[in-house]
Amino acid sequence: MWLLAPATRAGMLAAPAVPGATESHGLDLAGMDPSVKPGDDFFAYANGRWIANTEIPADRSSWGPLASLRELTSRRTAELMQQAASARPGTDARKVGDYYATLMDENAIERQGLRSLEPQLARIAAIRDARALASFLGSTLRADVDPLNNTNFHTGNLFGLWVAKSLNDPSRYEAFLLQGGLELPDRDYYLADSPAMAAIRDAYKAHIAKVLALAGVSGAQPRAEGIFELERRIAGVHWSRVDSEDVQKANNLWTRSDFGVRAPGLSWSAYFASAGLEQQNEFGVWQPSAITGIAALVASQPLETWREYLRFHVLEQAASSLPRAFVSEQFAFYGRTLAGTLQPPERWKMADAETNAALGQAVGRLYVERYFHADDKARIAAMVRDLIAAFAERIDHLEWMTPATRERAKAKLATLRVGVGYPDRWSDYSALKISPGDALGNQQRAQLFAYQRTLAKLRRAVDPGEWAMTPQTVNAVNLPVMNAVNFPAAFLQPPYFDPQRPLAMDYGAIGAIIGHEISHSFDDQGARFDAEGRFDNWWKTQDLAHFHAAAARLARQFDAYRPVPDLGVNGEQTLSENIADLAGLAMAYDALHRATSGSAAAAIDGLTPDQQFFISFGQTRRQKIRLPALRNQLISDGHAPEEYRADTVRNLDAWYAAFDVRPGGRLYLAPEERVRIW
Repeated sequence: MWLLAPATRAGMLAAPAVPGATESHGLDLAGMDPSVKPGDDFFAYANGRWIANTEIPADRSSWGPLASLRELTSRRTAELMQQAASARPGTDARKVGDYYATLMDENAIERQGLRSLEPQLARIAAIRDARALASFLGSTLRADVDPLNNTNFHTGNLFGLWVAKSLNDPSRYEAFLLQGGLELPDRDYYLADSPAMAAIRDAYKAHIAKVLALAGVSGAQPRAEGIFELERRIAGVHWSRVDSEDVQKANNLWTRSDFGVRAPGLSWSAYFASAGLEQQNEFGVWQPSAITGIAALVASQPLETWREYLRFHVLEQAASSLPRAFVSEQFAFYGRTLAGTLQPPERWKMADAETNAALGQAVGRLYVERYFHADDKARIAAMVRDLIAAFAERIDHLEWMTPATRERAKAKLATLRVGVGYPDRWSDYSALKISPGDALGNQQRAQLFAYQRTLAKLRRAVDPGEWAMTPQTVNAVNLPVMNAVNFPAAFLQPPYFDPQRPLAMDYGAIGAIIGHEISHSFDDQGARFDAEGRFDNWWKTQDLAHFHAAAARLARQFDAYRPVPDLGVNGEQTLSENIADLAGLAMAYDALHRATSGSAAAAIDGLTPDQQFFISFGQTRRQKIRLPALRNQLISDGHAPEEYRADTVRNLDAWYAAFDVRPGGRLYLAPEERVRIW
């Protein structure tokens, strides 16, 4: 959900300094706390004064270098969007400008009211039988999930679609159907027996009632109770986050005819026809028992309850293009209650985010032309080569790995496709109609355009250069089925990547992140895919047993971390990310010493190059987070809280040597207790 505050005037954007941003190049020495011993609390040693002196901005649920860089990037893209309003009509740039400007015109949106939603609401009111219900549900299917990257497992649409290279046949794309139907972040929000969750459930029911009342629905409170109860039943058949991340459990092929037998209750022929999938004969079913359970609920729950449920979700998903009262109410629940955010962001931030979502690569092209330089791309490419070479050496030196498995691992590494900055080919938006003044229509057409473009993949050959992120995304991603990684342009800037600082600092920051993404191809899930992206066990039995035993030790290490008294880190839920952190950091350390071999780097401010490397890593992990957002992360996110990710250093021998960490330190692990996977 995009959360925002009204702007004072449509189209106006001030650009004050980003909180916490800095022009300095290197480590933030002032943000460290040298009174803390690195072996007792490395996160506090690297970040203690920053933590003490930094306030989370009122419109944020957390703050740190990632959020700061996203803020800077948003200001840049918003400025580009404003400038694009004067581009030549019909161009992708002009569509960007018109989309953004329309969202910024709150007065026009206020005057429009709910009129733009009336046709959709009328369709819902006209649902009179099971087939009509299935047809409407099919029309809401969208490609908004990626189970291998923890993206939108749970969505207000009943199911989610993911189109990706087949797990079993790398030559073609496959359509995967996933569980959906929920607005809260995870099934535990509906099912967990704790006072904190009970309070959130009560607040959510009140939120549903307020949204319905804003839409003029009478008897909103009892209707909200019915909608919540239906979602609670859906949550009851959902798979857990841990089970959903297990590709072995998720690799299930159903034919069209299987759905009626294995998941009765929904008219699948009407559903698939309305979803544009009537010609698709085979599906990957990610959570089969959840699909079965949800289909059964379609048949068992009253038709009137389903109509109420659909009406609420249509209103909820359209909120950013509806009058201010809907926007304010959405923030009150999702921002303040779920995330602990104190005040809504300014209107332009929502408009920027929504425009990026609708016309991502068109915005990305503008961003790359203005802000990404060829020499940065070349330097990152060189770092990637160093990191891959370092990882190959680590594979060669694994005493526990048999030659046959080592050969397959190195073959996979050698064929890894690395995308830096932006894709080789840009998306074409010429078929997307953007109408100035039609905010909701633009949103709906953009979503349908993206969905139809996704469906078109099912009719063509696999594109090995396909990107999963836009260039202006401040993040990175590994694509196991493609055996590929993407490093978007916006991520490749300070404080992560900075050519004006010593290599040790860059390798500790962006180097560890690049290593993290590379090693996702060899984490507990990525390691199940071969060099072609096929889901295949290429391991010798004894090698796989050793790998799983080491991974289990890492999971237990993270299980011991408890940020709040009643809720701890789930070591299995976060295992993929923790393996990637550990392997990526070790890889980056080796790559640094490859890159500086034969040259004696100088100490800076009394810190050796190895110390610079590890502190740089620790400072990229700095974050302050509000308690509700932290609880949400612990329940629904595949990433551990940042302070524990910083503690990854305790598994590397070089960290002990760099800071003279000895027995007795809180983070100290005896050599035999340090987890070594890659």
